[in-house]
Amino acid sequence: MLGINDPGIILGYLLSVVGLIACVVYGALNWNKGMETSTDEIQRDLDWEEKDEHLKDEI
Repeated sequence: MLGINDPGIILGYLLSVVGLIACVVYGALNWNKGMETSTDEIQRDLDWEEKDEHLKDEI
């Protein structure tokens, strides 16, 4: 088959193609997950940035 006589080589190629397909499917299903932020988290980030700016001004 395709000039490849060793089943280990065929298995390696097959597993790499299956891995590629699995990664593409996983990426498509989880494309935008985890990017949601709550208003509390946004406010904490803004407070931290204000504090950081204040500390930089003191230095």
